[in-house]
Amino acid sequence: MAKKKTAKKPARRKAPARKSASRGGGGRRAASRSTRSAPRAGAPGAPTGMHTVTAQLTFREAAKAIDFYKQAFGAQELMRMPSPDGKSIWHAELRIGDSVIFLADESPQGATSAPSPMHRATSVTQLYVDDCDAVFQAAVQGGARVTMPLADMFWGDRYGVVTDPFGQVWGIATHVKDLTPEEMQRAGQEFAKNMPQQTQAS
Repeated sequence: MAKKKTAKKPARRKAPARKSASRGGGGRRAASRSTRSAPRAGAPGAPTGMHTVTAQLTFREAAKAIDFYKQAFGAQELMRMPSPDGKSIWHAELRIGDSVIFLADESPQGATSAPSPMHRATSVTQLYVDDCDAVFQAAVQGGARVTMPLADMFWGDRYGVVTDPFGQVWGIATHVKDLTPEEMQRAGQEFAKNMPQQTQAS
């Protein structure tokens, strides 16, 4: 009895790699490898690459802010959704390192307002990088204002704070050493004792 011939299945073609939505050049080298990590699997209930908690920042000039973050922090633009009139951004997403942040221009219908001279930002976005000195300098050169100079802090980070040209506040850090809770407490007490001297010196 002759064997029944089975038709060969066509070879499956690999899907082409998706290109980044960003055409802005990927940011300065100062942002280091830590700001260019590949996306991880998403948190439960979240899309691929997203964590459980995601910050959303509100602006008056979100498009300019995106350009700043590309240059200062090596941010990768994932997407942007302009308003129907093209004058503002309803929603945008940036990846910095292994994390994604949302951005939007303020609107009368929105729940939040952009920082302004009369309304300071109410939060700090913390950024860990390989070389905080280089990233800090890139942010300042791009127009950010030094809010707290870089220093080796008692909790084991080298850390400083800048306020960017759009009023958003960023803590920029590189972890230097691990401390036990006891070591951190002693170092914190020493830091607190020196605070009046530091205030008078400044």
